[in-house]
Amino acid sequence: MSIPKDLTFLSDSAKMMDESLRAMSGGEVGMELYGSGELVPAGEILENVSSGAIPAGWTFLGQWGGTIPVAQIAATPFGAGPEQLAAWLHVGGGLEIIQRGFDEVNVKVLACHVTNPEPGGWFNKEINSVEDFNGLKMRMSGVGARVLNEFGASAQFLPAGEIYLALERGRIDASEFSLPIIDKDLGFNQIAKYYYYPGWHQPGSIDVLLINMDVWNGMSDAERAMYDAACQQALQWTLAYAPSAQTPQIEEFEAGGTEVKRFPDDVLMKLRETTEKVLEEEAAKDALYGEAYNSMKEFVASSGRWTSLQTLPE
Repeated sequence: MSIPKDLTFLSDSAKMMDESLRAMSGGEVGMELYGSGELVPAGEILENVSSGAIPAGWTFLGQWGGTIPVAQIAATPFGAGPEQLAAWLHVGGGLEIIQRGFDEVNVKVLACHVTNPEPGGWFNKEINSVEDFNGLKMRMSGVGARVLNEFGASAQFLPAGEIYLALERGRIDASEFSLPIIDKDLGFNQIAKYYYYPGWHQPGSIDVLLINMDVWNGMSDAERAMYDAACQQALQWTLAYAPSAQTPQIEEFEAGGTEVKRFPDDVLMKLRETTEKVLEEEAAKDALYGEAYNSMKEFVASSGRWTSLQTLPE
């Protein structure tokens, strides 16, 4: 796993999948889980699964966007929310497009976890205008990092286990990671004052089980069906569990002195404008990423009138 073994929620879905596999198979099929760094470093999961050095890895899909550009679709700024993202993956053909990128490295992709919208991040200074991003060193992954860098930030990916020390020692000034219940386990509230919303950079994100393709092809049809079913069960749990669990944690942060704030509307508008430019540039650079991005946009838009007609007044 690219995360600590006992990290709330993110590791729970992997454990749930393992339990489901063992229950369906009478204990014959399952996953032995290793936390980040216990078996291989978090940043080396893909190459080890690809080569067959390890049979599988549980990881944030977007972590591999530098190697396989289509993986960047795992978190699209101002993009699909969790339910739409899950539907696009499993009904709208999204996973098939992503799989074509991983076929080249001999890896099967199962999308088993979709995270709800994340906060905008932890900061030690207020963000009142986009100028406040200039010179900011921030942990951020994916396309969102590219957007911030357009405003003069220095945003880059760091694995979960390295973020706290980087913040504590001043290597970075700010960080986003995940939901409040997860951020609490990593202790960010102890070293950052401001907790900003909304998570414009990651309204929905994908964690995946990567399986060496030779291992996948060597499974029986029944075993592959079990993995697919257990994956879907874990995915549905992530969608159902996350929303109601966050407010109590936010209130706990506030009781401890954290200031919960929203980015000003004009900051969000400028981030959106720059996001559209960056996404179009990324889509032009890689044909498969462009196909995934346009497919997701069209899928979300296809439900637009239905959603509008069904919207109830507040």
